[in-house]
Amino acid sequence: MTTVAVATTSQLAADAAAELAEAGGNAVDCAVAAAMLSCNTEPGVCALAGGAYVTIWPTDARPVTIDGNVAVPGFRMPQGALQAESVHMEYGGGVTTLVGPIAVAVPGTLAALDLASNKYGRVRWRQLLEPSVRATRNGFPLSAACHHYLQYSGDAIFGRSRDGYSALHDEQGKLHDPKSNIVVPHLADSLEAIAAEGSRIFYQGEIGSKISQHVQQLGGILSAQDLQRYEAIIRPSLTTDLGDWQIAANPPPAVGGAVLCAMLIACNRQPIRAWNQQSIRRLIRVQQAALSYRKSSLDLADDVAAEVRQMLAKAHAGQLPGAAQSSSTVHTSAVDDSGLACAITASSGYGSGEMPHNTGLWLNNCLGELELNRRGLDAGPPGARLPSNMAPGAARNGKRVLAMGSPGADRITTALLQFLINFVQLGLELEDAIAHPRLHLELNEWPGRIAVEPGLPIPDIGLPVKSYPEIGMYFGGVGAVLRNADSSFQVAADPRREGGTCIAKG
Repeated sequence: MTTVAVATTSQLAADAAAELAEAGGNAVDCAVAAAMLSCNTEPGVCALAGGAYVTIWPTDARPVTIDGNVAVPGFRMPQGALQAESVHMEYGGGVTTLVGPIAVAVPGTLAALDLASNKYGRVRWRQLLEPSVRATRNGFPLSAACHHYLQYSGDAIFGRSRDGYSALHDEQGKLHDPKSNIVVPHLADSLEAIAAEGSRIFYQGEIGSKISQHVQQLGGILSAQDLQRYEAIIRPSLTTDLGDWQIAANPPPAVGGAVLCAMLIACNRQPIRAWNQQSIRRLIRVQQAALSYRKSSLDLADDVAAEVRQMLAKAHAGQLPGAAQSSSTVHTSAVDDSGLACAITASSGYGSGEMPHNTGLWLNNCLGELELNRRGLDAGPPGARLPSNMAPGAARNGKRVLAMGSPGADRITTALLQFLINFVQLGLELEDAIAHPRLHLELNEWPGRIAVEPGLPIPDIGLPVKSYPEIGMYFGGVGAVLRNADSSFQVAADPRREGGTCIAKG
């Protein structure tokens, strides 16, 4: 019998994980089932036709990260002048993004989840998808996080497809209220086909053909060849220490894990022992150094791995100079009683609004995330991975095992940094370490602005301060699971989002 603990996006996803645990699944099985359900029941916030990373730390091997991030499309396609449609929303203080077929990158989430299941899971693929098929067939409640985002994007982006619009709005064209039952036409049929045939039908079969034909008929460049050539890639995770914990995070060419590791290295050199004005001043400077280095050196780098090595070397030497945002994400963390840890973060950008006919699948707009993909539509050669803030991670300290991660755009790394400081350096319990007030340095304009939740004494360091009245989803949504040395579990989801948790035994 295996016991698995899971923290994820919703209780519906946590229940899916519990169902797999009871069927004999391990941490990877449960995490994949929960992530699959989250991707398909969080409209606007995420969708299956996006990108994902899966960090796995086996009990008897080094940690790895499966790179299922979106890729640049256009294999064997003529590269003419690309016409994009720009949309401005007041979401998150104001954001401009590109939507429509031209913004669609090659999806990788499904390939990553399939590979994780095949290599590290032990339950049949079809069984992993049963909760998602059932939930999308019967309908699922519209979460508060989805409703919040869709208030900005429901018409401008998600009104582009007839089936998608009808799923989210009533007969009078009003966005459904939170908790309303949502049924996306044809989505359950697509998931049932994927359950029966695996990811092949998405990349090489009927669903892939519908996706590529839809995009190209409307002027996009994603081709059938792009989908057929796509492969998820297993890479050694990036590792660093914080106290007596070893942390594993997402490696290059993604930048989220590297930025997190650089900040952890800086905080390991000078540990934070209390949240006073002196330590908060230091936290702000650490964020300013790492985030500005990313913006100046990583986002447009031709060789991201080389720039990451240089950044981490500077961090170790205490020479990181003291001086980017993406859209919504979902995250699942899982650990089982063998010590296997799995963390999955997935994103589809702000959403392109495109839904190929009779699929129920919303497509990503990751080429159009201009604050993250700063190269824009000319993002590189076909097949190249796009930049990402996602940073699913795992950690070990002797027999103690931790899986953690967060949604939250460019707040992912700063949310995880503060959680780890609270848990490792300040010794807070898992739930308290997650719920503790946070700050985030916004670098939209130099030298930045401090966004802060109530409860942190912000020193006067010459930067403007934006104070939030209460803790909220802007500052991320950390989910973490801990297996203690005595094999007991702790599990916690962030109060900033509607999370779900479970500890289930097979």
